[in-house]
Amino acid sequence: MNSISRRKVISTSFIAAAGSLAIRSSSASPNEKVTVAVVGVNGRGNTLARYLAERSDTRIGALCDVDQGVRERAAQTVLKVSGQTPKLVADFRHLLDDKTIDALVLATPHHWHVPMALPALEAGKDLYIEKPASHVFREGRILIEAAKKHHRIVQHGGQTRSSKVTEKAAEILASGLLGEIKMTKAWNIQRVQPRQPKADSEPPPGVDYDMWLGPAPKRPFNPNRFHRSWRPYRDYGNGDLGDDGAHDLDIARWALGVKTHPSRITAHGSTIDLQGEREFPDNMMIAYHYGEGKVLLYEDRLWTPYGMHGFDSGNAFYGTEGYMIFSRRQYLRVYLGKNETKAESMGPEGLPSPTGLHLGNFIESVRSRQQLVTPPEEAHLSCGLIHLGETAYRVGRVLHFDPATEQVRNDPEANALLTKKYRAPWSVPEHV
Repeated sequence: MNSISRRKVISTSFIAAAGSLAIRSSSASPNEKVTVAVVGVNGRGNTLARYLAERSDTRIGALCDVDQGVRERAAQTVLKVSGQTPKLVADFRHLLDDKTIDALVLATPHHWHVPMALPALEAGKDLYIEKPASHVFREGRILIEAAKKHHRIVQHGGQTRSSKVTEKAAEILASGLLGEIKMTKAWNIQRVQPRQPKADSEPPPGVDYDMWLGPAPKRPFNPNRFHRSWRPYRDYGNGDLGDDGAHDLDIARWALGVKTHPSRITAHGSTIDLQGEREFPDNMMIAYHYGEGKVLLYEDRLWTPYGMHGFDSGNAFYGTEGYMIFSRRQYLRVYLGKNETKAESMGPEGLPSPTGLHLGNFIESVRSRQQLVTPPEEAHLSCGLIHLGETAYRVGRVLHFDPATEQVRNDPEANALLTKKYRAPWSVPEHV
């Protein structure tokens, strides 16, 4: 690939295909503040609320959480930062008919993302959805259909796409300095503490636990499966592959320049150290092969303190002339030729927060009706890697995937894992 065609690939990765869609206007005029409700404010949602409260063009109209104590603490964060006193809501459905709310920021556990997004889109709300947008593969396609049908802005929370280091990496890739990128690698290597079993108990006071479960199977409350602890359980999360790994897979696919799903996926994993209560392996290696001959690799080890190339969470972009080490911690390093001569480097000193920039892109898109960074189409291609990798691991064989039909060829067992059952009344339809 010559440098001109490479430049086209990189530039189009920043300008999403959905940007050309006819997207209906927001209820906020260009001169008014965008009014946002944040749903799920215990961890990441509280951080997003703080960033939004710092913006002069945004008003936090409501905070929603099933835990009364959590939403009251988040309200104090917003009040301290902006002087705003948002409405507090336990059930997100109360936000849907509120005409003062322009957009929702969804920072709930993963199992709630799409079941919550669909009625919000139907109600005319624009959405910012934390990663991964989908809990299972099929939800990614449903989200695309719903955003198109209702002409809504949907931004995926892959904030690394908005980083100034990513912008610099794009310039280097487009220049042809590394040659053609034929392979990328994503890794998540860190020490995770084993989770010891705990007895079931009553939910804490002020918690609507049935609403927290939502579309997940009914089961007794357990502190291991609640605030900040739900990610290792398939009913609610996607393990480390869908947590930190989601960011690194997204950047690995972006740098590889592929705009489709892989056609062949192999995965291996096991539990060799983290003996405790978890439903995902503590080490994984996944290879995604694309029809155009490119390869994306993923690796995680969750029992080590040392990372790889100096980073717990990172990427390598392998070109025909050189390679780049990239981390979402806002670092990049470029090495060229046989002797691996260091040619470029960049660190986080003085750089703005990618989260702030990414939220800013969302707010600006709500006003302009142009999606620029991570619309549902981009989310589905990257989140799909999480789901396909997990499926290949669970069935224990190579997946031969058809990107056109979004089905695994001749493998009913694997295809069944691309979707799931939902507890009533929170079902997700086959098509929107």
